[in-house]
Amino acid sequence: MYAIQVDRLTKSYNGLVAVSEVSFNVPEGSIFGFLGPNGAGKTTTINILCTILKPSSGTAVVNGYDCLKQPDRVRQSIGIVFQDTTLDKDLTAYENLLYHAILYNVPKRLRKQKVREALRFVDLYDRRDDFVRRFSGGMKRRLEVARAIVHQPKVLFLDEPTLGLDPQSRKGLWDFITRLPAEHGVTVFMTTHYMDEAEVCDRIAIIDKGRIIAQGSPQELKKLVGGDVIYLKTTNNMDSVEILREKLGFEATLRADEIFVPVTKGEACIPEIIRLLGDRVTSVRMQRPTLNDVFLKLTGKRIREEIQDQSDQLKEAIRAYRRRFDRG
Repeated sequence: MYAIQVDRLTKSYNGLVAVSEVSFNVPEGSIFGFLGPNGAGKTTTINILCTILKPSSGTAVVNGYDCLKQPDRVRQSIGIVFQDTTLDKDLTAYENLLYHAILYNVPKRLRKQKVREALRFVDLYDRRDDFVRRFSGGMKRRLEVARAIVHQPKVLFLDEPTLGLDPQSRKGLWDFITRLPAEHGVTVFMTTHYMDEAEVCDRIAIIDKGRIIAQGSPQELKKLVGGDVIYLKTTNNMDSVEILREKLGFEATLRADEIFVPVTKGEACIPEIIRLLGDRVTSVRMQRPTLNDVFLKLTGKRIREEIQDQSDQLKEAIRAYRRRFDRG
């Protein structure tokens, strides 16, 4: 059985295609990851699945309900944690959850019990009477997860849930999220550009520029890269890439200031590469394939580079605006 079924989903804004013929299925009780850089189409897709946006074409079914034809039924059966905090900071943790339980028509006789259970699940029961404005970023995120599950949804949508959190808070939040399918019977659909977070998923869809370019389990996707990855720096990377291709038959490519070489057994290949390139080699390292390597192989860029490019473009746009403003 599938909790989510998406077929050729497309969304355009004034002629600009944000999502193009996206198709995937999410099994019930699984953790599904939507992996890609900012601007890839992740949030647009999740907004369609949550009935916030209407698709231009294609179909999306959540918990057996058509997102376009039965939006109210979809909303009643899902929970959402948005990128930005939506808690009421002037209410206590308990009051935030109780208010949510009322909005979602949790039976009155069960409301307090469900609120207490959700607070205990995220280890915030002892802070239930504290105002949210006193909470740290990690505590707020945990409270948002508690709020999203207090009405017992069948699917929980998490849109960049750990954005802006420190590593310790991120880990703590994921300790709770990964327990949801087994302990609460919840299917988790998450978007992220953090590679380590995507490793917890049962299945992943990698999206880039509005299109899904690969799907599978983390291990299946890593097989697209090969056994290991060798990274080299040489005195002349362009020449070294050609030598590795011609002499050893490696699929070497130049990525940023390093040579990217996917191989079957890195330990055996490194001595062979050094013998061939000799003094040209200035540094060499090897690592097991990661999801970042998968994205790198499929798109030619790392997700972090994509994010930096977008950040640089935004900063330049702001500078240009300020220059025009200063000129009057």
